[in-house]
Amino acid sequence: MTAIRKYNGQYWLPSLFNELFENEWPERPSSTAPAVNISESKTEYVVEVAAPGMTKEDFALQIGDEGELCIVMEKKSTNTENDKTRRYLRRDFSYAKFSQTFVMPEDVDREKISASMSEGVLYITLPKYTQEERTKINRVIEIQ
Repeated sequence: MTAIRKYNGQYWLPSLFNELFENEWPERPSSTAPAVNISESKTEYVVEVAAPGMTKEDFALQIGDEGELCIVMEKKSTNTENDKTRRYLRRDFSYAKFSQTFVMPEDVDREKISASMSEGVLYITLPKYTQEERTKINRVIEIQ
């Protein structure tokens, strides 16, 4: 009989399979860090977050107390096949979590920020204040 070896400091059934097939199980990352692109035009900034397999429900966006943009992604999934004819010796569960905070430039109109999801990419549009809006914000207050 084959002895079950320690795998990552714990005893796991995959070590038996490793000996049978003479290969190592790949290590699965516990978190995901998607690629992020940030671009700028004259009227806006756009943040693109690569998120294949994710949905808009997997994301939460908020503006923090100090005006920073916080992006949180959390995805939980399980293999829930209901096959009564077999007994599973291994099932894969996955959990991915990502959190990123960006300091926004002062010229971002925080009231007009929008987001959309298309083909596995989350797009966050950060419109800039127009020159007219900027003048209103930076108006000088006269002391009387």
